[in-house]
Amino acid sequence: MNTRLPTLAAALACGLGCVAVQAQDNVVKAGITYYTTNSSTTGIQGIGIPPGADAETGNAVTAIFVYERTLTPNIGVELVLGIPPTIEADATGTVAFLGDNILSAKNVSPTLLFNYYFGAPGDTWRPYLGAGINYTRFTDIKSSLAPQVDMSDSWGLALQAGINYAIDKQWGLFASIARIDVKSDIVAVASTVLTTSIDFKPVTYSFGAYYRF
Repeated sequence: MNTRLPTLAAALACGLGCVAVQAQDNVVKAGITYYTTNSSTTGIQGIGIPPGADAETGNAVTAIFVYERTLTPNIGVELVLGIPPTIEADATGTVAFLGDNILSAKNVSPTLLFNYYFGAPGDTWRPYLGAGINYTRFTDIKSSLAPQVDMSDSWGLALQAGINYAIDKQWGLFASIARIDVKSDIVAVASTVLTTSIDFKPVTYSFGAYYRF
């Protein structure tokens, strides 16, 4: 009996060690994202600006890159980056005559997410849910109405749902949908000062491939 105890302990230690190594995988993802802004504003305000002046933002397509570290067989933490998409705004309401693309900006928005994976690591299909935080900064801001435009940065909640499909132990495909809270105050300085706040509720639809190592 005593000779079996060390053997059992060694087997148990090996088993736990194998689980730990299996849990601590690195995953890199690359794919395409369709970015819908779903924005609303407080209206464009300023001296000489008629009531009802407004703007609406368009959607964009860009590439994303993700690094994920699996902490346990069912929990992972990921950082989502990508090529900043250019978001354009068109004049609407009483200033619709000003036309399209009155404002454009690149949207830099790294997102940190904690994911919970359903099922087991060896499953072919693994759905997951994630929650985390997004930081958004607007760069390369241009406007046809003002030479100087400032847009405030934003911190907001990020939620996602997705699924992985394992082709083999290393390669696979993924698809996900995410929702982010973004709000920015805009100040444009021309012959008058124009202000507005944009409340984004962007939803992103992503698809791509991953590599696990």
